[in-house]
Amino acid sequence: MPVTETDYLELIKNKKWRVLRRALHELDSLEAAELVENASKGNKVILFRLLTREQTKDVFKLLPHSEQEDVIEGLAENFQKLARLLSDIKPDDRTAFFEELPGDIAQRLIQKLTPEEQKISIQLLSYPKDSIGRLMTPEFVAIKAEFTVAEAFAHIREHGKDSETLNVIYVIDDNWKLIDDVTIKELILAPPGQIVDDLINHRFVSLNALDDQETAISVFKDYDRVALPVLSKEGVLLGIVTFDDIMDVIEEESTEDFHKFGSVQNASKNPLKERIFNLYKNRIVWLVLLVFMNIFSGAALASFEDVIQSFVALVFFLPLLIDSGGNAGSQSATLMIRYLALGEIQISDWYKLIGRELLVSFLLGITMAISIAAVASFRAPEIIIVVCIAMVINVMLGSLIGLLLPFIFTKLKIDPATASAPLVTSLSDICGVLIYFSLATRLLEF
Repeated sequence: MPVTETDYLELIKNKKWRVLRRALHELDSLEAAELVENASKGNKVILFRLLTREQTKDVFKLLPHSEQEDVIEGLAENFQKLARLLSDIKPDDRTAFFEELPGDIAQRLIQKLTPEEQKISIQLLSYPKDSIGRLMTPEFVAIKAEFTVAEAFAHIREHGKDSETLNVIYVIDDNWKLIDDVTIKELILAPPGQIVDDLINHRFVSLNALDDQETAISVFKDYDRVALPVLSKEGVLLGIVTFDDIMDVIEEESTEDFHKFGSVQNASKNPLKERIFNLYKNRIVWLVLLVFMNIFSGAALASFEDVIQSFVALVFFLPLLIDSGGNAGSQSATLMIRYLALGEIQISDWYKLIGRELLVSFLLGITMAISIAAVASFRAPEIIIVVCIAMVINVMLGSLIGLLLPFIFTKLKIDPATASAPLVTSLSDICGVLIYFSLATRLLEF
């Protein structure tokens, strides 16, 4: 019968450490991580201390950053256990943890590492934030081109235990410059006496340590690799980046863009544990700015007070019209941001897209105008022409705003995700009000 979370709490309460240890050791890493995450701060550390050494490495990596900090804080009194934990974590995972901490705390923890691990951590942290150098791990296997296949396997058996991956083996010269890479499958199928140099073609794909992490995402997407070598500008092999590391970056970038698209700054990873003031601070700036932008909509409405009094039915269709323009603009902005992020379009392509977007939005506007005409024919047939024309123009203009804003922001060196849905909607609302009531004033001969 499986042990429940309540059972673990009971074992801790009764101090049945031996039984608790055995139960924990039977869990897989995901189950153990979930148990540690859901425990109170004090119990969290107790559970973590009773895990096996192999479990601690895997569980720590799976925990959210805030939970990792709780574990580190709880283990700080036990220098030996803390030093061992930090040394056991993969260099790239340890770097990701350190860079989330305040500098003074990270520095104190680095001092607890072995001299060799200290050197690796300091080297990785010396690369610019969000660079590929921060993402790479120095744990890989490299062989010489003059090795025989048998010698290569002997080298892999001796040095491959701590390698991040053995799917790809890297071939270097005496100065650690990368010559090529060879898959483990190619080595297995080759005769033991064959020279490694005979298996390579000197064509390989690599990353530069100083490039942005988004470059790595693009290269992994284009070449479908499980790992890629990271080189210095001189071509020296410094480390590797694996696919699982890239998946973490993609998730982080997507989350960041999602928050920006919703006009949220520095969103908390766990709102249940974040301070109320921080949650408020992350959202209030854009909301206040958008309030002032929407004042223009109110001012526009006020200027058409007379026509509204004469044709009250115009107000019935107002929310529908301006929302349609905003929705069309948000769709367009979402697509453009996505295409720019994937590199499928460049900033210089903006003028090529305008004609296509105008045609598509015209067809969308016509379709939506037909739909709204059916409603207007029953509700207010005298303003059908105004409503239909306004719908077509609003959808086209909203789409154009959504198309251009990401390009403008990119040109200004601002993240295009900042061309968020609320911003597109607010601009479309202002333009929509002006267009709708200007048409009404002209066409209704007011």
